[in-house]
Amino acid sequence: MGRPPTRPIKFRDGFYLEIRNKGKNTGIKLHRDTKDQMMRTIKEYEHSKDVLILGESKNGKWVNKTPTLHVVED
Repeated sequence: MGRPPTRPIKFRDGFYLEIRNKGKNTGIKLHRDTKDQMMRTIKEYEHSKDVLILGESKNGKWVNKTPTLHVVED
């Protein structure tokens, strides 16, 4: 067992989503290169999971600071 990493995480350029089971607080983070790919992924998971759009990362920095929850309208 080693010591924990101290270097901050560097995010790649692209769009990030978090996919969660309904009603849960944690999920997995997904990376997509383009906004089109991100929208296809949202459509795939929106009916069975909660989709949290984390935003876009450029040069290791976030373009928008607040994540948004994608809500399905029936």
